[in-house]
Amino acid sequence: MRPDAIERVVIVGGGTAGWMSAAAIARIMGEMDGLTITLVESDAIGTIGVGEATIPQLQLFNQMLGIDEDAFVKATHGTYKLGIEFRDWTRIGHRYVHPFGSYGLDMKGVEFHHHWLKGRALGDPTPIDAYSISAMAGLASRMSRPRPDLPNSPLSKIAYAFQFDAGLYARYLRGMAESWGVRRTEGKIVDVVRNGETGFVEAVVLESGARIEGDLFIDCSGFRGLLIEQTLQAGFEDWSAWLPNDRAIAIPSESSGDEQPLTRATARAAGWQWRIPLQHRVGNGYVYSSAHISDDEALATLTANLDGTPLADPNFLRFKAGHRKRAWVKNVIAIGLAGGFLEPLESTSIHLIQSGIARLMTLFPTRRFPEAEIHRYNERTVAEYVDIRDFIVLHFNATERNDTPYWDYCRTMTPPEGLAYKYEMFRSNGRIFRENDELFTEASWTAVLIGQGLQAGGYHPAADLLPDAETLKRLAHIREIVADTVEKLPSQREFLRINGSGSDVSLRRAS
Repeated sequence: MRPDAIERVVIVGGGTAGWMSAAAIARIMGEMDGLTITLVESDAIGTIGVGEATIPQLQLFNQMLGIDEDAFVKATHGTYKLGIEFRDWTRIGHRYVHPFGSYGLDMKGVEFHHHWLKGRALGDPTPIDAYSISAMAGLASRMSRPRPDLPNSPLSKIAYAFQFDAGLYARYLRGMAESWGVRRTEGKIVDVVRNGETGFVEAVVLESGARIEGDLFIDCSGFRGLLIEQTLQAGFEDWSAWLPNDRAIAIPSESSGDEQPLTRATARAAGWQWRIPLQHRVGNGYVYSSAHISDDEALATLTANLDGTPLADPNFLRFKAGHRKRAWVKNVIAIGLAGGFLEPLESTSIHLIQSGIARLMTLFPTRRFPEAEIHRYNERTVAEYVDIRDFIVLHFNATERNDTPYWDYCRTMTPPEGLAYKYEMFRSNGRIFRENDELFTEASWTAVLIGQGLQAGGYHPAADLLPDAETLKRLAHIREIVADTVEKLPSQREFLRINGSGSDVSLRRAS
């Protein structure tokens, strides 16, 4: 064992971020000689717990931990998610799906959406959703895992994520982490001890007087950023000008029987409402701008648009869109809300936890804490936040809505430079480029650029290598195959039953 190896990892805060970090570090690094992992959390301090929808990358995290998918879905009262349905974003009455996976088939060496654009120019009005197995299965409340054994079927390209109770997920991970040696310490932190010469954090002191010492500290303390901001003053990059929403209200409600494997985002007068169907309840929330609507008005809007009876009192949240200027300072790394917040429109909150952990594993330090590695971590973290920010801003900025001051503000704002470039490329000849392996793929940008009503000035010239009649024939064939395939899939409830992942509470309510 090298003499400068990290021996004591201290995770400050539990919840999803804390227990994901604990489980991952224990799984990957836990067999290092002398390594101890301690998680400090207080039952008296609540967690946010509204991040119930995810994106497909979480499958990789769960697989790394060796999680059995069916057991995990059952334990968290989870459902499957094939994409996000957006209602009233482009204009009131309009809807589209941002599906996971791809569209159609690439032909003649160019992406499918260029052939779809050519079909539109030839008079075919079919929405692009019809060429996505994930979109059509989601709207039809049907579900399947990918079938790589059927390479010529749309099912080979279906992709999915999960919707679950975030509190139950944290509990599930806690059980795994503790079985791998992670020690949980209950208590409220009242003091942080720093080295007088280096400024590094040496210990946290609990209300009981207990002192928890560490070499590496992971700050999962939520918005307050106990270590990264209150102690080390990392600074905050404020993106409120592009993402003006600064409030949210969350209310769970009874299930309505709508079992679509989709998260729904409905645009409202001063923000948007989420709807996340789980097996035992529906998660609901209104994310809004306090400059455009009062808390009371927002609550009235949300409660008037619930599918079922509320199951709890409303939970009011305050936040600011942006990120810490440095997620890693000295021997402290911020994970989750301690590192920044981008509203949950595209379900990226849990992914940002996952990617922060992945970067930490790649750059797991020694007690020397080399500045070059810290800089690399911070640089890549900021780049990821910027990429996701631009994708989220697209939904608000590219809209026809002019019915409220809020939408006037969003529609007329000057977009970030990277997003403006995406607009320019698409408006020329439908060009879409994924820059630097950014999180969202060309298919995702296709879904939202087209869904939000941006008009392409043309299509790739290679699409004309197919005669017009052949283009229309192939488009019709692809959507027929997608529709026929969807028709044969089980419903989501049947899929859960077949795989033994229906939760007990769900089965009781269904009987």
